[in-house]
This record gives sequence, structure tokens and C-alpha cells, in this order.
Amino acid sequence: MKRKKKLFNWMGLLAVAALLFVSACSARTTGGDQDDGEKGGSVGKGTIKIGVLASLTGALEAYGKQTVNGFELGLDYATNGTREVAGKKIKVIYEDTETKPDTAVQKATKLLEDDGVDILVGSSSSGDTLAVLPLAEEYKKVMIVEPAVADSITGANWNKYIFRTARNSSQDAIAGAQAIAKEGVKIATLAQDSAFGRDGVAAFKRAAEKLGAHIILEEYADPQGVDFTSNIQRIIEKKPDYLFVIWAGANSPWKQLSDMKVQEKGIKISTGAPDIAALKTMDGIVGMEGFTVYHYTLPKNKINDWLVEEHKKRFNGQVPDLFTPGGMSAAIAIVEALKKTNGDASGDALVKVMEGMSFDTPKGKMTFRKEDHQALQTLYAVKLERREGFDYPVPVLIRELTPEETEPPIMNNR
Repeated sequence: MKRKKKLFNWMGLLAVAALLFVSACSARTTGGDQDDGEKGGSVGKGTIKIGVLASLTGALEAYGKQTVNGFELGLDYATNGTREVAGKKIKVIYEDTETKPDTAVQKATKLLEDDGVDILVGSSSSGDTLAVLPLAEEYKKVMIVEPAVADSITGANWNKYIFRTARNSSQDAIAGAQAIAKEGVKIATLAQDSAFGRDGVAAFKRAAEKLGAHIILEEYADPQGVDFTSNIQRIIEKKPDYLFVIWAGANSPWKQLSDMKVQEKGIKISTGAPDIAALKTMDGIVGMEGFTVYHYTLPKNKINDWLVEEHKKRFNGQVPDLFTPGGMSAAIAIVEALKKTNGDASGDALVKVMEGMSFDTPKGKMTFRKEDHQALQTLYAVKLERREGFDYPVPVLIRELTPEETEPPIMNNR
């Protein structure tokens, strides 16, 4: 009986010890910084987790993949290939939003709750991004917006955890207006009926009217549509001097604008020069003067040189495209901020160092404006020309539009 009693006593002690061990392990894996790399967050050893939201399928798939490729290259460039900062490893988790706001919220919630990410990046669509912004504030996590451009992201829907390396609609608008707007000019606009399109037109209208132009028609088309005949016909009937087009995605109107001989009817087309795939559909508007966010031949600096050469090495000779440098810039900004916080990835610590922070990118120096965290940056006034060695019209530089020239209005009422 004594041996049995002793045995039960030992079993009881072992059970208590096991419970204590489990409790200790549980306490160690919920919250706080992790020595084993399972959680990021504050100073010390561990892993910093970054969740990237992008359209990896659907109409904006090309934009999403460009962003992802740029982000990967940017992490390697900024960390000299180590994927470490302040003694912490960097882990990236990618999620496809499918260009659906509801899906974007689900994926962002999964990244924040299940994966425990410290920082969010994204997304390709303004609609997706606007849906996710409140989560950044709720979880107190910094979100780098790239490449979504709707003004409301750093305007009416902004919160202090939102930073944007992408340019916004107003920056595009100012660049576009400088290309064509002047006293007495009549302009029609064509854009997708979306947050991206409507914000873009509103911003362009403000900028163009300041220069004395008149916006005589705002035409909005189905974002998923492929037949724009009725939209273009209404534009032709209004007889504007210029048609300014704001578009994103593979279902672009360029071929129909050419087929309906818009320019031959005396209407000059102007737009932001898009990615290479879309440029290949723009033979009919060679000579168009407008602006662009990026073409790999335009910036002249060492980071862009590195980006072009490294991109060719990794992607079978392909050059970086329209949103590749944006992904790279977002990664560089994150690494530079983490250096300043000594690896503290908490939202409030990052906000403190990122407000007003300048950092070098493939497009030159960017600065997160303190008031709304919008990155001030260079854009490019260009003309589409045929060039030997290219199977598409090439955006040829007219002049660089400096960050000061394209600085947008502050719209967040901070």
C-alpha cells in the first residue's frame, strides 16, 4: 500500500509539473517577442513577419505580380541579401485578394490573427485597400499601401498607421494636367467606374481647371467591361480638344479608341503610360503626350540600375515593369524604418520614425509627408515613340516632374 501511495504521489507531482510546463510554453507563445522566431513585434531576437496583399489572379494579376517581384528584390537590396534587420529575420507571407474587397478583408484578418504579421503591405486595387484600412488601425499595425492610388486612402479614409509608397490619384492628375491643360482647352475624361477611376477624375479635374481648362464630359465605364463603344461615341459627340484616359488592368480601351478613329476626328488622346503589356496595345496613339509612373529606361540612379540588372537575372531576361519599383520601394521603406527602431516592429514605434522619413528608391528619393504619410516622389512627362529594339511604343522622357512639382493636396483633415 505504501509503494502504491508513493507511486500515486509521484504521478501527481509529474502531472503538476507537466501542467506547469504546458502553461509556461503557452505563455511563451502568445504575445510579445519570440526568441524562437515564431512571433515578431518588439526588440530582441526573433522574426519580423510581413503580410503582403496583392491581386495575384484576375484583371489586376499583372500589377500584383509586379509588386511581389519588386518587394522580393527590395528586401534583398535593402538587407544586402541577408533578409535580416537588427538581428531579426524577415518572413513574408503573400495572400491573393482576387481583387475582391471582401476577400481582401478575410485575407488581411488571417494574416493579422492567424499568422501574427507585424506589418501589412498592399494592395493592387484601391477598393481592396480601402476595405482593409480599418484593420490596420484596429490591430495597430503599420500598412504600406502599394500600388493602390485612390486619394481617399490617404484622405478621408486614412488613419495614422497608413503609409503609401505608391503615388496617389492627385499626383497622377497634376502630372497629367501639366501635359495638356491650359487656358480655354476643352477636355473629356474616360475612366473606370471605381474608386480608382472616380478619384482620379476628380483630382485631374481640380488640377486641370486650376490651369484654365474646361472639363466638358466625365465618362465612366464598367471596370470589367470590354466594349466601350457607347462611351467613346458620347466622347466623340462632345468634340473635346483632348481625351484624358484613366485606366488600370488588361481590359484597356486603346484598341477601340484607335478603331473608332478618335484622334483622326481631331481629339488628342492623353493618359498615363501604362505597363508594357498595355503599351503593346497603344500603337494607334503613338505621339501621345502624357506622363508615367515608371519605365525602366527613365530613372538614372544606381538603385534602378541594380533593379534592372537583377530583375533580368532572376526573371529570364525580363525587365522591371510599371509597379515593380513600387514594390521595391515599399520593402526598402520597411527595412529603413526597422533599422531606425532597432527592430521594433510595433505600429506606434514605426509610425514615430516613418513620419517625415526619406529613403532612396529606384525612382530617386521619396519622403513620407508627416501630415498624411503620402510618399512625395518623381513622376515623368513623356511622349510615346517607336524605338528600334522595342515591340511597343516607348515612353520617352520629356522631363522629370519633381516631388515638389507633383506634391498633392493634404486631404485627411488630420
